[in-house]
Amino acid sequence: MRPAALPLSILLSLLTFASADVEFTSPVAGTTLTGGGDITITWRDSGVAPSLSDLSTYALYLCAGGNDDSTIIQLGPVTTQGSFANGNTAEGSFATSLGASIPANAYFFKIVSQSKTGGTVTNFSPRFSLSGMTGTFPQNVITGMQSVTGIEGPPTQNDAGSSPSNVATGSFALPWDMQTGLTKYAAMQPYPPTKITAKTRTPLFPSSPYTIATTMMGHPTLLTTVTQPVTWAFSQKENPVSNYLA
Repeated sequence: MRPAALPLSILLSLLTFASADVEFTSPVAGTTLTGGGDITITWRDSGVAPSLSDLSTYALYLCAGGNDDSTIIQLGPVTTQGSFANGNTAEGSFATSLGASIPANAYFFKIVSQSKTGGTVTNFSPRFSLSGMTGTFPQNVITGMQSVTGIEGPPTQNDAGSSPSNVATGSFALPWDMQTGLTKYAAMQPYPPTKITAKTRTPLFPSSPYTIATTMMGHPTLLTTVTQPVTWAFSQKENPVSNYLA
């Protein structure tokens, strides 16, 4: 005899629970907070591996948009050097000009956690709204929100236990001149080579264009730059031969 199928609502709740390693507990899903004020972010261990004790550091960002990477923008960091050893609470404050008050539930938090065994886990908080916001959203955010139903954030990206990599992903992989908003994202620092072959120093990328101001300029179009956290590691030791040559 076939067992009775679980109702769709129960299946969805099980999928939601199993998709997180860092489970956000605030802001509460669907709530409306006041833009420009302090926001307290809290989380707990979801019970799904890897546990919080297996994670070391994290970077935490305020985001807005849809559920796909192409429709998500990181509006600003809460911290890029957080440590799980210091607890499960963080607090941030963001300017009202960073985004708009509509559509509802456009905002969520993103936490990128570094696993002690290598790789990262990226979790997203439930969605919430910010009132009193005076900015605007790029068109890709508005388009992405049109396909969002419910108040869950984007799906988890779990790469914990994978080999260290210096490959740019997400917002960090988007070319600089294609990025919009007040925050720009720079790719991870390259893995150091085993041998130095260069004879002269040359930039990895061409310099950014600039214009010398001769009159008063308007509001800045760039607030901050966030560099992708380094996930690779290498070991080093003293060369004992140098002791005999000294």
